[in-house]
Amino acid sequence: MTILADIGALSLWLLYGWLLCSFAASYLSERKGYGVRLGLGLGMLTLLIGVAIMLFLPAREGSDWRVLGPIGRGKQGA
Repeated sequence: MTILADIGALSLWLLYGWLLCSFAASYLSERKGYGVRLGLGLGMLTLLIGVAIMLFLPAREGSDWRVLGPIGRGKQGA
């Protein structure tokens, strides 16, 4: 019985990691100007590789990544 419990806990942690990677790839994709769907697809199909692919893809002109920076939001009130 403990083997089944261990498998259940491991699968739950893998599910959390899968969801987190999908969210991170989706966020990076939208920030770089490619849209949410590309990042979500990469994050769902490839666990950690999707996030790495999105980090190495070049940002499009006029995207938030180029205009505001990787994590910036711009100046407030400007």
